[in-house]
Parts: sequence; structure tokens; C-alpha cells
Amino acid sequence: MKDEYELYLHNSDSIVVSDMKLKDLKNLIATGESSFLEFKHKVASPEKIAKEMVAFANTNGGRILIGVNDNGELAGIESYYEEEFWLNQAANDVCVPPINIKIEMVHAGKKDVLVVEVPESDNKPIAVKGKSKRTVYIRQEDENIIATDDRVEILKNKTSTTGVTFEYGEREQQLFRFLNEYGDITIERFSIISNITTYRAERILVDMASAGVLDTYEQKGIVHYTFSHKNS
Repeated sequence: MKDEYELYLHNSDSIVVSDMKLKDLKNLIATGESSFLEFKHKVASPEKIAKEMVAFANTNGGRILIGVNDNGELAGIESYYEEEFWLNQAANDVCVPPINIKIEMVHAGKKDVLVVEVPESDNKPIAVKGKSKRTVYIRQEDENIIATDDRVEILKNKTSTTGVTFEYGEREQQLFRFLNEYGDITIERFSIISNITTYRAERILVDMASAGVLDTYEQKGIVHYTFSHKNS
């Protein structure tokens, strides 16, 4: 790895300085960590930072601020090139497929902060490559969570060129009435009220979420389906 880093330093381009002003950086930090923003004191390892990248890429994109503590305190970075090296290692070698990130530096007085732009991917799902398996993460509020099988399928369907269709029949109408009254539903609950198997309930909900009619969120390890905000 040392040889790789030395080679990277030899071939590295000049530092890209952001147009962001210190005031704007502080205002951004003041909003706190969210579904679009993550703070990191430093890049601990390519594998760990890759989880943040993958989660943002599989959701709506976001920013990672390197050199900012969890409480929003400006810590600064020690070495631009070392942090950049680990970030690019994560994006290109640990994320599958690779993510095209953008790295810029913001001068924060005597300290420097890296702003890492992670775009939403057009090639979902993106996974973190591990020693024995690949893991898909998504962003929910300020957390990265492992995507369940049905949510991985939704990610695949949303980027499919063939598109997704669904039938609007009696069960779908029953689902809509339930959502209008209660706001959300799980696969198990839908199977009970519709008197169908959990497999069939999952297929209906996944197809609707893939078509953009429903959104998902996870609570205590269980996926809940709601009406999509884009259609409200």
C-alpha cells in the first residue's frame, strides 16, 4: 500500500480548491448530519468511508465533510493527498461499480476541510466489496443501513431500462385505502389484510415502489411502505 501511495503522489494532480466560503461551510455544518450530509474527522479506512459513499449513491446523493467532528467542530485535515488517496481508493476499488466522486478543499482559517461530492448513481445498486460478499447500503436520515433484499430489488428495477408496470386491481385498491388511513404498511401486514402470501404481498409492494408510486423506510429492521412524496 505504501508503494501505491507513493505512486499516487507522483502522479497526483494539483489540489482543487472549492469556491465555497468559510461562512457557507459553517452554515452547511450548522444544518447537521442528515440524509444528504455526513461528518468525518478523517478517513479511517477505504472500507469504512465506502459505506458512506455507497449509501449516498444508492439514495439521493450527498456530501461528506472530511475534517469535521461528529459534533460539527472543525478539526481540519492533516494531509490532503493522504485523505484524497484513501477516498479515491474507496470510490474506485471498494465501491462496486465505482463511484465518480468529486473532491475539493475549503480553507477554514488555519484548518482545511475536504468536501466530497457523491452523486446519486444511475447504475444502482452500488455495493461495498468485502472479503467474502458485497453489501448494499442506503441512506436513511443520518444513518447508513444495509438494504434488505426487497429494497435491493427496488434499486435494480428503478435503474432498469425495461421499466416496471403493475396492475391496479382489488388488492391494490385495498392497499391504497389502508395507506390513506394509516400512512404506512409492511409486507406482513399487507399479506394479512389482503389474505395473500407474503411472497405475493412483497411482489406487489416492490413493483409499486419500483414504479415510483411508493417509498420505503426502515424501522427496527422492518421495511415500511408509504406513498411516494414525489406523487403527493
